[in-house]
Amino acid sequence: MVYNHGTPYVTPHILHKHYAQAHDAEVSNLIGRDLEYFSQAGFDMDRIQIKRNAPPALLYEDAIRNEGAVVSSSGALINFSGKKTGRSPKDKRIVYEETSKDEIWWGSVNIKMDEHTFEINRERAIDYLNTRENVYVFDGYAGWDPKYRIKVRVICARAYHALFMNNMLIRPTEEELANFGEPDFIIYNAGQFPANRFTKGMSSTTSVEINFKRMEMVILGTEYAGEMKKGVFSVMHYLQPVKFGQLSLHSSANVGQDGDVTLFFGLSGTGKTTLSADPLRKLIGDDEHVWSDTGVFNIEGGCYAKCINLSAEKEPEIFGAIRFGSVLENVVYNPISRVPDYDDASITENTRCAYPIEFIPNAQIPCHVASQPKNIIMLTCDAFGVLPPVSKLTPEQASYHFLAGYTSKTPGTEDGVLEPIPTFSTCYSAPFIVLHPGRYAEMLAERMAQHNVDCWLINTGWTGGKFGTGKRCPLKYTRRIVDAVHSGELAKAEYETFGVFNLQVPTSLEGVPRELLNPRIAWPNKEAFDREVRKLAGMFQKAFALYESDVDEKVRLAGPRTA
Repeated sequence: MVYNHGTPYVTPHILHKHYAQAHDAEVSNLIGRDLEYFSQAGFDMDRIQIKRNAPPALLYEDAIRNEGAVVSSSGALINFSGKKTGRSPKDKRIVYEETSKDEIWWGSVNIKMDEHTFEINRERAIDYLNTRENVYVFDGYAGWDPKYRIKVRVICARAYHALFMNNMLIRPTEEELANFGEPDFIIYNAGQFPANRFTKGMSSTTSVEINFKRMEMVILGTEYAGEMKKGVFSVMHYLQPVKFGQLSLHSSANVGQDGDVTLFFGLSGTGKTTLSADPLRKLIGDDEHVWSDTGVFNIEGGCYAKCINLSAEKEPEIFGAIRFGSVLENVVYNPISRVPDYDDASITENTRCAYPIEFIPNAQIPCHVASQPKNIIMLTCDAFGVLPPVSKLTPEQASYHFLAGYTSKTPGTEDGVLEPIPTFSTCYSAPFIVLHPGRYAEMLAERMAQHNVDCWLINTGWTGGKFGTGKRCPLKYTRRIVDAVHSGELAKAEYETFGVFNLQVPTSLEGVPRELLNPRIAWPNKEAFDREVRKLAGMFQKAFALYESDVDEKVRLAGPRTA
């Protein structure tokens, strides 16, 4: 736009760089007890500017101005997490203290940290945040059911992190924010600053740690936003069974027109987000839920979808959600048109988008359904290519496969994973599990029996051969199978027994090739298939040995047999 006198019109904050910043300060809204909290926590209130629950537009401006972010052609914010583009599970710690030490399942997943080391890292994080000009605070909720939700406060130094948690937590109304009070859980994210490797218990410059006595989390040495999301889940995975007596699950969930709820279990890359985004059903959530005495509710206020090979044709709901307010993480884009290239994995396979759940047209808002599940779908990504695309499980088999949690780690979901690796992730959530797996499994079995829930094992992995020779099961067939679960077709189908694993597989399903339903038929080399089946069965037996002493004999016998 050019005025008659010839002077080009530009917005004031471009002419005067401090114009926008002067108004930005107004968003802190810190008064009274809130101000006192930050002072007592060690924040230098005379030096830093705290921006509390800043609107997305302001966070966009700060991320573009200070972090090198760009706006995509569809309006999403594209930003980058630096060196770490996935979670760092080997650097996760839980503080060993008297209030929770007897509840935690200690081991390689939940590594002990002493309280003194936590205090050192906490102070290191706050000291770093005190050096930043802008500190962002987001206050929100975890859990859509008011009876079981917790108040979460995120304190960070990157606008992209604040926008990410604005999307992933449940956003409070103005009235709720004004009366927010003391948070139940606090995240100090100083991920741009490294941990001191010489501090006791540190294995690298990255540290992700949770203290259940203080109800605090400290992040150092990683800017991957997913660490905050999974930190909140770890806390809910502890509090829901221990404090509330409810079952927290690493699952997606949707609901049909008749109120029939389906839970989808599975780790990253198995299809939870994709398969639960169904145009014929309302989405309750894509990743974290609680199965309560009165129904099912989402823990989160948004979705964190994988973007690799994303297209409008394959996943229209997710594709359409990538607009203003969404965060595209580590996605390559055309520098001229700003169009994202979802097929480009040069930064990472683990490209992601975080968006508010309201961006899904058929989301169930509020994300809470007062009806019990009708179906449970356990998703696995089988890199050996031998498990059927769908099997109907007995109650004992459901408990067995829930505890075993077989899948394959897919590229990018964790730091350093470059190709699928077979793994057993108990309760389909081993990286985030806090209590002994048997505790979650027992609660699941009780609820399934009480409400007569059908359970299905669906393999979204390879067919016709193992990884490298076979191919990934086409999404259109997996969707057809899921549709048949919901319509009741599969419940009425004829079944045959699938060999070593003693699984019941349908003999036919309209729209799905016969050779796909029985993987042995799809393999050209039957001897090679039989070898891979026995190999995988042996891995199941070895992995399940960890839980054999804690389960009923019927559950132990529900697994594969090699003899």
